[in-house]
Amino acid sequence: MEDVHHKIAIITGGNSGIGWEAANMLAGRGFSILLAVRDLVKGENAKREILDYHPEATVAVLKLDLADLASVRHFADSYKKHFRSLDLLVNNAGIMMPPYGKTKDGFELQFGSNYLGHFALTAHLLPLLAKTSGSRVITIGSLAHNRGAIDFDNLDGSKGYRPKKFYNQSKLANMLFAMELDRRLKKHHIQTISVACHPGVSATNIFKIGKYDAPVLLRDFANRFLQPPDMGALATVHAATEPDLTGGEYIGPAGKGRRKGYPALDTPHPTAVDEALAKKLWDVAEQMTGVRFDFETTKNPGVSIED
Repeated sequence: MEDVHHKIAIITGGNSGIGWEAANMLAGRGFSILLAVRDLVKGENAKREILDYHPEATVAVLKLDLADLASVRHFADSYKKHFRSLDLLVNNAGIMMPPYGKTKDGFELQFGSNYLGHFALTAHLLPLLAKTSGSRVITIGSLAHNRGAIDFDNLDGSKGYRPKKFYNQSKLANMLFAMELDRRLKKHHIQTISVACHPGVSATNIFKIGKYDAPVLLRDFANRFLQPPDMGALATVHAATEPDLTGGEYIGPAGKGRRKGYPALDTPHPTAVDEALAKKLWDVAEQMTGVRFDFETTKNPGVSIED
Protein backbone atom coordinates (compact mmCIF):
# COMPACT_ATOMS: atom_id res chain seq x y z
CA MET A 1 0.00 0.00 0.00
CA GLU A 2 1.38 3.37 -0.99
CA ASP A 3 1.05 6.42 1.21
CA VAL A 4 -1.40 9.04 -0.04
CA HIS A 5 -2.29 12.46 1.24
CA HIS A 6 -5.35 14.68 0.99
CA LYS A 7 -7.53 11.94 -0.46
CA ILE A 8 -11.03 11.48 0.95
CA ALA A 9 -12.65 8.10 1.53
CA ILE A 10 -16.26 7.46 2.53
CA ILE A 11 -16.74 4.04 4.12
CA THR A 12 -20.27 2.89 4.85
CA GLY A 13 -20.52 0.84 8.02
CA GLY A 14 -17.01 1.92 8.90
CA ASN A 15 -17.58 1.74 12.64
CA SER A 16 -16.96 -2.00 13.01
CA GLY A 17 -15.70 -5.21 11.46
CA ILE A 18 -14.10 -5.16 8.05
CA GLY A 19 -15.24 -1.59 7.45
CA TRP A 20 -13.41 -0.34 10.54
CA GLU A 21 -10.28 -2.33 9.73
CA ALA A 22 -10.21 -0.89 6.20
CA ALA A 23 -10.80 2.62 7.54
CA ASN A 24 -7.96 2.21 10.01
CA MET A 25 -5.55 0.96 7.34
CA LEU A 26 -6.49 3.71 4.90
CA ALA A 27 -6.18 6.36 7.61
CA GLY A 28 -2.67 5.08 8.26
CA ARG A 29 -1.85 5.63 4.60
CA GLY A 30 -2.99 9.26 4.59
CA PHE A 31 -6.63 9.09 3.55
CA SER A 32 -9.06 11.44 5.23
CA ILE A 33 -11.80 9.11 6.44
CA LEU A 34 -15.53 9.73 6.66
CA LEU A 35 -17.33 7.00 8.59
CA ALA A 36 -20.91 6.74 7.29
CA VAL A 37 -22.81 5.00 10.07
CA ARG A 38 -26.31 4.39 11.45
CA ASP A 39 -25.28 4.88 15.08
CA LEU A 40 -23.36 8.10 15.74
CA VAL A 41 -22.25 6.99 19.21
CA LYS A 42 -20.65 3.85 17.77
CA GLY A 43 -19.22 5.97 14.97
CA GLU A 44 -17.55 8.35 17.40
CA ASN A 45 -16.13 5.41 19.35
CA ALA A 46 -14.73 3.99 16.12
CA LYS A 47 -13.23 7.37 15.27
CA ARG A 48 -11.45 7.52 18.62
CA GLU A 49 -10.06 4.03 18.12
CA ILE A 50 -8.63 5.00 14.72
CA LEU A 51 -7.08 8.14 16.21
CA ASP A 52 -5.50 6.02 18.93
CA TYR A 53 -3.60 4.22 16.17
CA HIS A 54 -3.08 7.26 13.96
CA PRO A 55 -3.19 10.51 15.99
CA GLU A 56 -2.45 12.65 12.93
CA ALA A 57 -5.29 11.17 10.87
CA THR A 58 -8.36 13.10 9.79
CA VAL A 59 -11.53 11.18 10.67
CA ALA A 60 -15.13 12.38 10.65
CA VAL A 61 -18.48 10.72 11.34
CA LEU A 62 -21.77 11.34 9.56
CA LYS A 63 -25.09 9.56 9.98
CA LEU A 64 -26.24 7.30 7.17
CA ASP A 65 -29.06 4.77 7.28
CA LEU A 66 -29.01 2.73 4.08
CA ALA A 67 -32.45 1.36 4.96
CA ASP A 68 -33.90 4.86 4.50
CA LEU A 69 -33.58 6.54 1.10
CA ALA A 70 -34.28 9.95 2.65
CA SER A 71 -31.26 9.41 4.92
CA VAL A 72 -29.17 8.41 1.91
CA ARG A 73 -30.14 11.59 0.07
CA HIS A 74 -29.55 13.75 3.16
CA PHE A 75 -26.11 12.21 3.71
CA ALA A 76 -25.08 12.88 0.10
CA ASP A 77 -26.45 16.43 0.19
CA SER A 78 -24.60 17.14 3.44
CA TYR A 79 -21.35 15.83 1.99
CA LYS A 80 -21.70 17.85 -1.21
CA LYS A 81 -22.28 21.04 0.77
CA HIS A 82 -18.87 20.73 2.41
CA PHE A 83 -16.68 18.99 -0.16
CA ARG A 84 -15.90 19.45 -3.83
CA SER A 85 -14.29 16.07 -4.48
CA LEU A 86 -14.45 12.41 -3.49
CA ASP A 87 -11.61 9.99 -4.13
CA LEU A 88 -13.04 6.77 -2.76
CA LEU A 89 -16.50 5.42 -1.97
CA VAL A 90 -16.48 2.06 -0.20
CA ASN A 91 -19.91 0.43 -0.26
CA ASN A 92 -19.16 -1.77 2.72
CA ALA A 93 -22.10 -1.80 5.14
CA GLY A 94 -24.24 -4.90 5.20
CA ILE A 95 -26.59 -6.99 7.25
CA MET A 96 -26.70 -10.76 7.17
CA MET A 97 -29.62 -13.11 7.64
CA PRO A 98 -31.92 -11.12 9.95
CA PRO A 99 -35.52 -12.13 10.58
CA TYR A 100 -37.90 -10.88 7.93
CA GLY A 101 -38.19 -7.13 7.94
CA LYS A 102 -38.54 -4.12 5.67
CA THR A 103 -36.71 -0.86 5.19
CA LYS A 104 -38.39 2.48 5.80
CA ASP A 105 -39.30 2.55 2.10
CA GLY A 106 -40.88 -0.91 2.18
CA PHE A 107 -38.08 -2.99 0.64
CA GLU A 108 -37.00 -6.36 2.03
CA LEU A 109 -34.37 -5.47 4.58
CA GLN A 110 -31.30 -7.18 3.10
CA PHE A 111 -31.99 -6.27 -0.53
CA GLY A 112 -32.91 -2.73 0.48
CA SER A 113 -29.94 -2.10 2.79
CA ASN A 114 -27.15 -4.08 1.16
CA TYR A 115 -27.98 -3.23 -2.44
CA LEU A 116 -30.58 -0.52 -3.05
CA GLY A 117 -29.19 1.86 -0.43
CA HIS A 118 -25.71 1.65 -1.95
CA PHE A 119 -27.12 1.97 -5.46
CA ALA A 120 -28.79 5.26 -4.51
CA LEU A 121 -25.79 6.52 -2.55
CA THR A 122 -23.43 5.93 -5.46
CA ALA A 123 -25.78 7.74 -7.82
CA HIS A 124 -25.97 10.78 -5.55
CA LEU A 125 -22.18 10.97 -5.13
CA LEU A 126 -21.17 10.19 -8.70
CA PRO A 127 -20.92 13.85 -9.77
CA LEU A 128 -18.12 14.40 -7.25
CA LEU A 129 -16.43 11.10 -8.03
CA ALA A 130 -16.44 11.93 -11.72
CA LYS A 131 -14.70 15.26 -11.03
CA THR A 132 -11.97 13.66 -8.92
CA SER A 133 -8.97 12.24 -10.74
CA GLY A 134 -8.28 8.60 -9.92
CA SER A 135 -11.53 8.09 -8.03
CA ARG A 136 -12.96 4.65 -7.29
CA VAL A 137 -16.13 2.96 -6.14
CA ILE A 138 -15.46 -0.22 -4.18
CA THR A 139 -18.42 -2.53 -3.58
CA ILE A 140 -18.13 -5.36 -1.10
CA GLY A 141 -19.41 -8.63 -2.44
CA SER A 142 -19.28 -12.08 -0.90
CA LEU A 143 -18.58 -15.68 -1.78
CA ALA A 144 -22.31 -16.04 -1.14
CA HIS A 145 -22.99 -14.45 -4.53
CA ASN A 146 -21.96 -17.80 -6.07
CA ARG A 147 -25.17 -19.29 -4.68
CA GLY A 148 -27.36 -16.27 -5.32
CA ALA A 149 -30.21 -15.72 -7.76
CA ILE A 150 -32.32 -12.64 -8.40
CA ASP A 151 -35.98 -13.49 -7.84
CA PHE A 152 -37.65 -10.57 -9.58
CA ASP A 153 -41.10 -11.95 -8.69
CA ASN A 154 -40.40 -11.90 -4.95
CA LEU A 155 -37.93 -9.12 -4.21
CA ASP A 156 -39.96 -7.98 -1.19
CA GLY A 157 -40.21 -11.47 0.32
CA SER A 158 -44.00 -11.37 0.39
CA LYS A 159 -44.16 -14.77 -1.36
CA GLY A 160 -41.81 -16.41 1.10
CA TYR A 161 -38.62 -15.45 2.91
CA ARG A 162 -35.51 -17.41 3.76
CA PRO A 163 -32.76 -15.29 5.36
CA LYS A 164 -29.78 -16.98 3.68
CA LYS A 165 -31.42 -17.01 0.26
CA PHE A 166 -32.14 -13.30 0.48
CA TYR A 167 -28.63 -12.57 1.73
CA ASN A 168 -27.16 -14.42 -1.25
CA GLN A 169 -29.47 -12.46 -3.53
CA SER A 170 -28.36 -9.12 -2.08
CA LYS A 171 -24.70 -9.97 -2.54
CA LEU A 172 -25.22 -11.13 -6.11
CA ALA A 173 -27.02 -7.83 -6.70
CA ASN A 174 -23.97 -5.96 -5.37
CA MET A 175 -21.72 -7.87 -7.73
CA LEU A 176 -23.94 -7.23 -10.72
CA PHE A 177 -24.07 -3.55 -9.78
CA ALA A 178 -20.29 -3.20 -9.44
CA MET A 179 -19.67 -4.76 -12.85
CA GLU A 180 -22.45 -2.88 -14.62
CA LEU A 181 -21.39 0.43 -13.06
CA ASP A 182 -17.89 -0.01 -14.45
CA ARG A 183 -19.23 -0.84 -17.89
CA ARG A 184 -21.37 2.30 -17.90
CA LEU A 185 -18.54 4.50 -16.61
CA LYS A 186 -16.30 3.29 -19.43
CA LYS A 187 -19.05 3.63 -22.03
CA HIS A 188 -19.46 7.30 -21.12
CA HIS A 189 -15.71 7.96 -20.83
CA ILE A 190 -15.86 8.76 -17.12
CA GLN A 191 -12.51 8.19 -15.43
CA THR A 192 -13.94 6.78 -12.17
CA ILE A 193 -13.55 3.01 -11.90
CA SER A 194 -15.72 0.45 -10.13
CA VAL A 195 -14.16 -2.59 -8.43
CA ALA A 196 -15.75 -5.44 -6.47
CA CYS A 197 -14.08 -7.34 -3.65
CA HIS A 198 -14.86 -9.84 -0.92
CA PRO A 199 -13.25 -10.66 2.44
CA GLY A 200 -13.30 -14.42 2.14
CA VAL A 201 -15.01 -16.06 5.09
CA SER A 202 -14.44 -13.56 7.84
CA ALA A 203 -15.56 -13.36 11.45
CA THR A 204 -17.31 -10.02 11.90
CA ASN A 205 -20.30 -8.66 13.76
CA ILE A 206 -22.37 -8.83 10.58
CA PHE A 207 -24.01 -11.73 12.45
CA LYS A 208 -25.81 -9.16 14.61
CA ILE A 209 -28.60 -6.74 13.70
CA GLY A 210 -30.47 -4.80 16.30
CA LYS A 211 -31.35 -7.10 19.20
CA TYR A 212 -30.84 -10.29 17.19
CA ASP A 213 -27.61 -12.30 17.56
CA ALA A 214 -26.34 -15.31 15.71
CA PRO A 215 -26.28 -18.48 17.85
CA VAL A 216 -23.38 -18.60 20.29
CA LEU A 217 -21.89 -21.71 18.68
CA LEU A 218 -21.86 -20.02 15.29
CA ARG A 219 -20.13 -16.94 16.67
CA ASP A 220 -17.58 -19.07 18.54
CA PHE A 221 -16.84 -21.02 15.35
CA ALA A 222 -16.43 -17.81 13.40
CA ASN A 223 -14.01 -16.33 15.89
CA ARG A 224 -11.88 -19.49 16.05
CA PHE A 225 -11.67 -20.68 12.46
CA LEU A 226 -12.52 -17.89 10.05
CA GLN A 227 -10.37 -15.13 8.63
CA PRO A 228 -9.95 -12.29 11.15
CA PRO A 229 -11.41 -8.92 10.13
CA ASP A 230 -8.01 -7.27 9.62
CA MET A 231 -7.12 -9.91 7.03
CA GLY A 232 -10.58 -9.75 5.48
CA ALA A 233 -10.18 -5.99 5.06
CA LEU A 234 -7.04 -6.37 2.94
CA ALA A 235 -9.14 -7.08 -0.16
CA THR A 236 -10.94 -3.75 0.34
CA VAL A 237 -7.68 -1.87 0.81
CA HIS A 238 -6.11 -3.58 -2.20
CA ALA A 239 -9.12 -2.68 -4.35
CA ALA A 240 -8.91 0.89 -3.10
CA THR A 241 -5.18 1.46 -3.59
CA GLU A 242 -3.66 -0.97 -6.11
CA PRO A 243 -2.48 1.33 -8.94
CA ASP A 244 -2.70 -1.29 -11.70
CA LEU A 245 -6.46 -1.83 -11.41
CA THR A 246 -8.46 -0.46 -14.34
CA GLY A 247 -12.03 -1.22 -13.24
CA GLY A 248 -14.26 -4.25 -13.38
CA GLU A 249 -11.94 -6.43 -11.29
CA TYR A 250 -12.99 -8.72 -8.45
CA ILE A 251 -10.54 -8.98 -5.56
CA GLY A 252 -10.52 -11.67 -2.87
CA PRO A 253 -8.22 -13.79 -0.69
CA ALA A 254 -5.80 -16.00 -2.58
CA GLY A 255 -5.96 -19.02 -0.25
CA LYS A 256 -7.75 -22.33 -0.65
CA GLY A 257 -11.35 -21.87 -1.70
CA ARG A 258 -10.71 -18.10 -1.70
CA ARG A 259 -11.71 -18.17 1.97
CA LYS A 260 -8.51 -16.88 3.57
CA GLY A 261 -5.23 -15.26 2.67
CA TYR A 262 -3.79 -12.17 1.09
CA PRO A 263 -5.70 -10.40 -1.72
CA ALA A 264 -5.44 -11.26 -5.38
CA LEU A 265 -7.58 -11.16 -8.50
CA ASP A 266 -10.54 -13.53 -8.26
CA THR A 267 -13.11 -14.73 -10.81
CA PRO A 268 -16.78 -13.89 -10.25
CA HIS A 269 -19.49 -16.47 -10.72
CA PRO A 270 -20.75 -16.33 -14.35
CA THR A 271 -24.10 -14.98 -13.14
CA ALA A 272 -22.32 -11.88 -11.76
CA VAL A 273 -21.08 -10.92 -15.22
CA ASP A 274 -24.36 -11.58 -17.03
CA GLU A 275 -24.87 -8.24 -18.77
CA ALA A 276 -28.53 -8.79 -19.58
CA LEU A 277 -29.29 -9.66 -15.96
CA ALA A 278 -27.28 -6.67 -14.74
CA LYS A 279 -29.19 -4.28 -17.00
CA LYS A 280 -32.54 -5.68 -15.88
CA LEU A 281 -31.55 -5.35 -12.22
CA TRP A 282 -30.31 -1.79 -12.81
CA ASP A 283 -33.65 -0.82 -14.34
CA VAL A 284 -35.52 -2.39 -11.43
CA ALA A 285 -33.33 -0.56 -8.92
CA GLU A 286 -34.06 2.75 -10.63
CA GLN A 287 -37.78 2.03 -10.53
CA MET A 288 -37.75 0.97 -6.89
CA THR A 289 -35.60 3.81 -5.57
CA GLY A 290 -36.70 6.58 -7.95
CA VAL A 291 -33.01 7.39 -8.40
CA ARG A 292 -31.42 7.42 -11.84
CA PHE A 293 -27.79 7.77 -12.82
CA ASP A 294 -27.28 10.40 -15.51
CA PHE A 295 -24.21 9.55 -17.58
CA GLU A 296 -25.03 11.86 -20.47
CA THR A 297 -22.58 14.58 -19.45
CA THR A 298 -19.28 12.78 -19.32
CA LYS A 299 -17.30 15.34 -17.34
CA ASN A 300 -19.99 16.08 -14.80
CA PRO A 301 -22.62 13.36 -14.63
CA GLY A 302 -25.56 14.05 -12.43
CA VAL A 303 -28.39 12.15 -10.85
CA SER A 304 -32.09 12.64 -11.34
CA ILE A 305 -34.66 11.81 -8.71
CA GLU A 306 -38.25 10.90 -9.44
CA ASP A 307 -40.78 11.85 -6.77
